[in-house]
Amino acid sequence: MKTIRSRPQPQRSQTTVPSLVVWLESSTGAAIAWGILIVVVIRAVCRHSTVQVHFTFLGYSVQNHCMIDLRRLQVLRAVHQHGTVTAAATALHLTPSAVSHQLRELAKELKVQLVEPQGRGIRLTGAAHLVIRHGEELLARWEEAESALEAYRSGEAGLLRICGYPSAVAGLIAPATALLRKRHPNLTVMVTECETAAGFDLLLSTDADIAVLAPSEDFPHPNDSRFDQEPLLEEPLDLIVPAGHPLATRVEVPLAETAREDWVLPLPGSCDHYQRVIVFCSVAGFTPTVAHWTKEWTAVSAMVGHGLGISLYPRLTEIPPSHRAVRVPLGRELPVSRRILSCVRQGGRAHPLVRHGLDALDEVIATHPSLTMAVPAAG
Repeated sequence: MKTIRSRPQPQRSQTTVPSLVVWLESSTGAAIAWGILIVVVIRAVCRHSTVQVHFTFLGYSVQNHCMIDLRRLQVLRAVHQHGTVTAAATALHLTPSAVSHQLRELAKELKVQLVEPQGRGIRLTGAAHLVIRHGEELLARWEEAESALEAYRSGEAGLLRICGYPSAVAGLIAPATALLRKRHPNLTVMVTECETAAGFDLLLSTDADIAVLAPSEDFPHPNDSRFDQEPLLEEPLDLIVPAGHPLATRVEVPLAETAREDWVLPLPGSCDHYQRVIVFCSVAGFTPTVAHWTKEWTAVSAMVGHGLGISLYPRLTEIPPSHRAVRVPLGRELPVSRRILSCVRQGGRAHPLVRHGLDALDEVIATHPSLTMAVPAAG
């Protein structure tokens, strides 16, 4: 497909209908709406396999000899409805000469005769009735397009892309997306699972609008001017032990009491959880003895459930019912948690669609049975 670049003087190009549709759909919602309008005109009136469309949007320009001015189509429809040029002019708040001029210009555009003399007045030709019949569909499609655009402008429609690390997708983003689909049915939400570094790349490439991430050593500095980073919640990390373990029935356990246990952890460098556990254990006064190395949370809980060690497990991540692993809160003398941030491009937090997404995430956190108190205080 030939690309038409923006230049000081509009450039003209000839393209087929499929190329035209593809080009317009790659633009914004407004361009798609114009695409609907143009394609309906082409299919209903021109019937050519190759067309030229005059269309200017954000500096792009293409020329079409079958373009219809919707105002002239409205004039033709008014003449048909009211029977005379004078009556149509009164209804449209125009002069009769202005109505006649619009009819002549529309006839020139379509290269057909639209009116013919009848006594002291005029009557519409067969071609005019054909244009009106297809024009009704055209005008209806345009009304739909305007409604869609108004919804887009008001933030009730459009595409919102959210990315996040795996447990954030499962515990936060998925339920937030379900809320958005229920409350904003015209809003399309696309979710992408990613690691932290990839999340910032997705934001910069505009392939994501919101990233839900846990800070790590690769995290941008809070003052990085490219991003707007705000605390979303402090997610507690729980101890998980095998069912039947002496610690399994405790209300809470100080982390220091696990110093002699075997641990199940990810390989160093495979994700940030390993380093996080090492830091917490170090603060508690010991270095964990790692018996098994595994990264995926379901694998960790399976290993623990089979009595092969213990681990720290995020509060948002569910333990599969078939795994005989028990979640035990850690003692409050050493808060063991990870901070979760919502990240957007700088200046993007006030966008209506982004605001809807952030509000949905906040609601999921507020209604979570064990995370309500973990929401950071405003300000």
